[in-house]
Amino acid sequence: MTVADWDLVAGFHARCSEQNLLRRWGRTHLTPRDLTRLLTQSECWIGFDADERPLALVCVGPVSGEPGVADLGLQVADDRHRQGIGTALALQAAGIARTRGAHTLTAYTQASNAPMLRLTECLGPVQRTREGP
Repeated sequence: MTVADWDLVAGFHARCSEQNLLRRWGRTHLTPRDLTRLLTQSECWIGFDADERPLALVCVGPVSGEPGVADLGLQVADDRHRQGIGTALALQAAGIARTRGAHTLTAYTQASNAPMLRLTECLGPVQRTREGP
């Protein structure tokens, strides 16, 4: 994904519920500036469905700046949850992070985001650190 893909990202977000956006971004919309900042810190991909509509976004990179640590960001369209798409993309992102020297993969999510918490368990040993509610 590049900044030139903003229209695809905006269209994808328009199909997502406010709850989904809040879970992923902590707010209900992403700006072009947010995307630019994210792309300078990580690699991002857009997953497409058979009709070539965006169905998922995944990012992985050293956002925290800690050596050997890669941060995972993932969002799947509401109507495509529980189909294994997020797990497949997260596994691919984790593999890429490992080949680039990461020994730890982090995911910052709300404590109530049970699907993401379950998904992290598929990626390897999990250590949870609670920050706020």
